[in-house]
Amino acid sequence: MREWWLHVGLLCLPLVAVYLHIPPPKLSPALSKWHSAGEHFFFRGHKVFYRDSFGALGSSDVVVLLHGFPTSSYDWIKIWEPLTLRFHRVIALDFLGFGFSDKPRPHKYSIFEQASLVEALLSHLGLNHQKVNLISHDYGDTVALELLYRSDQNRSGHVHLNSLCLSNGGIFPETHQPRLLQILLKDYSILSTILTRLTNYMIFQKGVGDVFGPHTQPTDADFWDMWTGLRYNDGNLVLDSILQYINQRLKHRERWVGALSSTLVPLHIIYGPLDPVNPHPHFMRLYQKLVPRSTATVLDKHISHYPQLEDPQGFLNGYFNFIHSF
Repeated sequence: MREWWLHVGLLCLPLVAVYLHIPPPKLSPALSKWHSAGEHFFFRGHKVFYRDSFGALGSSDVVVLLHGFPTSSYDWIKIWEPLTLRFHRVIALDFLGFGFSDKPRPHKYSIFEQASLVEALLSHLGLNHQKVNLISHDYGDTVALELLYRSDQNRSGHVHLNSLCLSNGGIFPETHQPRLLQILLKDYSILSTILTRLTNYMIFQKGVGDVFGPHTQPTDADFWDMWTGLRYNDGNLVLDSILQYINQRLKHRERWVGALSSTLVPLHIIYGPLDPVNPHPHFMRLYQKLVPRSTATVLDKHISHYPQLEDPQGFLNGYFNFIHSF
């Protein structure tokens, strides 16, 4: 019996070796166009991708978009053009470890570093003295809360907030329900090393598909673009390091939730209520209790964790109603 298992193991080894050296997928024409329209700047020795589009004439308003995990700035593709019709500048970046930005390893990824990255980008673009509007999603929500804390406490002076619009993200550790794979990757070091290398397109598609509504699933092309962005620069190999942000949310809850509860910056949240990661109604009840100053847009009941992709028009309607209210 032992000899039989030995033969199986010997046969599997070359197959695993081949799999681990499968090159990343090529960029689709749509993703290639997004990439070509962007630029790079250097942050602490690392190359960071961003897009900066000039839009509405006669306006000086700037909006900055902060994406979620495990995807990239391409998450904003469906609302990009409408935003350029309203704002003078629309800016998005790929956080370090995501999308077309560098993905150093080993590296201690942190929300604090990503917030400093946003500050550095705005300084690079000459916007460190101008008030900006933030729209954030998922992982980007926590980065936005760190920027809000710094802005309110006048800790750095690089980002001055005119408004903040959050969307589905684990703002409150007590209502956040991370996926099983996320838990395994963030808490089990030996296992996570194996899992990051064995994660493939089918596992990725299943995991991401589970946080979209059943009637708002990405197309095959959309899934492939998300996967391509993840695999770019071997991003699958840093997932476990990036996922430490879940532990950081718990450790720094009072800092970030406190900033949200006490700020005078205009606040709004756009929420897809079918979200299994931040389930309804518990999430919104807690949000409205702790952040009574904030306004909210709750989208149709079939919209889930990615509202800007699942219901871009509903997302835009909610956002424009908010931005025109002050």
